[in-house]
Amino acid sequence: MLLSDAMVAALNEQVGNELSASNQYVQVAAYFDGEGLPMLAKHFYKQASEERDHAMRFVKYLMDAGGELAIPAIPAPQARFQHAAEAVELALKSELKVTKQINGIVDLAIKESDHLSKNALEWFVNEQREEVASMDNLLRMVKRAGEANLFFIEQYLMQGGGGEAADEAEAKAD
Repeated sequence: MLLSDAMVAALNEQVGNELSASNQYVQVAAYFDGEGLPMLAKHFYKQASEERDHAMRFVKYLMDAGGELAIPAIPAPQARFQHAAEAVELALKSELKVTKQINGIVDLAIKESDHLSKNALEWFVNEQREEVASMDNLLRMVKRAGEANLFFIEQYLMQGGGGEAADEAEAKAD
């Protein structure tokens, strides 16, 4: 096995963290669906899928490195929101929390001179930078628009804002 017991435990915990984040995004998406905001719902359903993909990426690495998968219990997500900004703010807090968790695993890899894990984790570090920036921007926009003007956020997302189209435009500018 290429991984220490501590690294296996940390990776298993992160699988649970990513699945938990996925579940929370499903709940946020369902909130927006119920509020008649289909583009915000679509955005968060996509985020939920990405978080599940992140969990699977950790699973694949764990298995490739000879570890044993042990998915921890996943807590229930927050189900109710008073307004759109609360839901998006929770998503931002979740991304910040996941960033801190991944940084902790990177710190463990460095401490253990586990270059394989550190290298594998670099993708997640970069992904979190993008996720935090995107969610922070969406929260600022939702707050600026206010509940009465969420239509503008729907239009922004419909035109590709905050998604792959924006990422491609940014990449071309670099």
